[in-house]
Order: sequence, then structure tokens, then C-alpha cells
Amino acid sequence: MRVAILALYRATAAGAFADGTASGIFKTPVAGPVQVGREGLDGDFHADRSVHGGPDQALHHFPAEHYPPLAAAFPRAAAALVPGSIGENLTTHGLAEHDVCIGDVYAVGAVRLQVTAPRRPCWKIDRRYDARGMAAHIIAAGLTGWYYRVLDGGWLEAGAPLECVERPAQAPSVAAFHAALRATRPPAEVLERLAALAALPVAWQRRLRARLDWLRRHP
Repeated sequence: MRVAILALYRATAAGAFADGTASGIFKTPVAGPVQVGREGLDGDFHADRSVHGGPDQALHHFPAEHYPPLAAAFPRAAAALVPGSIGENLTTHGLAEHDVCIGDVYAVGAVRLQVTAPRRPCWKIDRRYDARGMAAHIIAAGLTGWYYRVLDGGWLEAGAPLECVERPAQAPSVAAFHAALRATRPPAEVLERLAALAALPVAWQRRLRARLDWLRRHP
């Protein structure tokens, strides 16, 4: 599948909420080419690397088509729900969680990006839009977007084509992965298969194995 990057975004300085809490959710569009490497876009600020940042979460991709349904669900925040506002680094039309699989490799020229995991929305989204329950709604609706690790760095630019060039055999889609995580008691074999995904960050693998162990101890 091939789509065009509509826009790139980064936080070149620490943005902050009214109480002074720093956050990289406040991003602005990038004009022209920008270098991307192991840690993400050059100059992008990450306040909490447990949720965005580091090699396994270097870039966050959020589909532009997710904004209209979010605006419909939270009309008071509709004016603020525009591409780039939820903290993503890149956005596209025509590529969503059902289309993208864990471990997929996407090419943008010489750049190679590997899908690692869905985003885990946190409290900062509610605060960003002053909309209580938005993060929970995003989780329930599966509008998470996904993270990339950068296999080969280089230059990215809005308008450049993004194309899937590699897909692991039997890789689950981001949507299927997210649905398994939300299930009350997912089958053990499903968790085992997810935990064994080579592209999955180690922290995710540990989390899945811990849940599998708990389920086995509490049949």
C-alpha cells in the first residue's frame, strides 16, 4: 500500500500545560525536509519517553481521517481537533490500523520505518483538548495510530510517498493487536503469539507475558 505523507510535525521546545507540566504533545508543522534517525525527527522534544520517544517509539503516525469522528464525539473540542494536534509526527489519508501490521516496513525514499506497536493514549489527550474521556474513547474506538522504529535514517518531507515494502508472515494488524489487548480474557495462544512478535518492543513483550502468566494462575 502506498500513500503520501500529508504533513510532518515536531515539538522543537518543551510545551507545557497550564500547571507547568511539560509535554511533547504540542507540535507544529515542519516546513521542508527534516532528518530522521534512531530517536525520531531531528529536534523533536519528548517529555515522557515511556509513551513517546526512544528507538521503539521514535515516530508516531496518526491517520488524518480519525479527526472528524473525534470531533463528532467531542463537539466542544472540534475546533482544536486538527491534524498535528494529538502529538503525532506524521499523518496520512488512506492508511489506518486495519491496514497496518506489526512489523511492517515502510519506505520513504531511502528511509525505512518499522511498525512496532499501537499508541497508548494517556491523560494528556484529555487535557490537551479539555475533553474528559477522550483518551478512553480513543482506546475504545481503536483510533490509536501506531509507532515506528527507524531502521534506516535519512530525510522525510511532506508530500513524499510512504509505501509498505515488507510484511512478516501472519503478522497481526495494529487493530487486531489492540483488540486482543482490550479483551477481558484473550486466549493464551493469542497472547503467546503476540508476545513472540520480533518487531514488538521488549516492554510490550514483558507486559504480554506477565498478563499471560496472570491469566494462567487465575483460570
